[in-house]
Amino acid sequence: MDKLIRKLIRKFQTNDPFTIAEGLGIHLRYADLGEGTRGVYYKILRRRFIVIHEQLPEDWRRFVCAHELGHDRLHPGFNRFWLDEQSFFNVGKYERQASKFAVRLLTAGDALAHSETLEELLMRNGVPVEMQKFYF
Repeated sequence: MDKLIRKLIRKFQTNDPFTIAEGLGIHLRYADLGEGTRGVYYKILRRRFIVIHEQLPEDWRRFVCAHELGHDRLHPGFNRFWLDEQSFFNVGKYERQASKFAVRLLTAGDALAHSETLEELLMRNGVPVEMQKFYF
């Protein structure tokens, strides 16, 4: 995962998930996804889409974009809706991997400073504090 993230950052000269998604040809959309859904990644006819809940604050939008980008890079060919309905796969595993990818992408190249807390590092990098469990 870390090697993949370094490769993306080197190619696009940034760890900004919006820039990376655009560079990869992923279409970004914003919509009201309702209660409990922050974002969705899907593919239709070889076109890839990330849809982000339009009412999220900026730090969450950035995290969700990075999370859905994680699905694109780590889980190509998987359809979350099909996995939920037609299989016995543990979808939570894929969600945890995508969240870990997002945290590592957004904090890439940065480390805890002397006497700094993990919360401060995450806040400095625009990562919602609730996602600190995916840092390690």
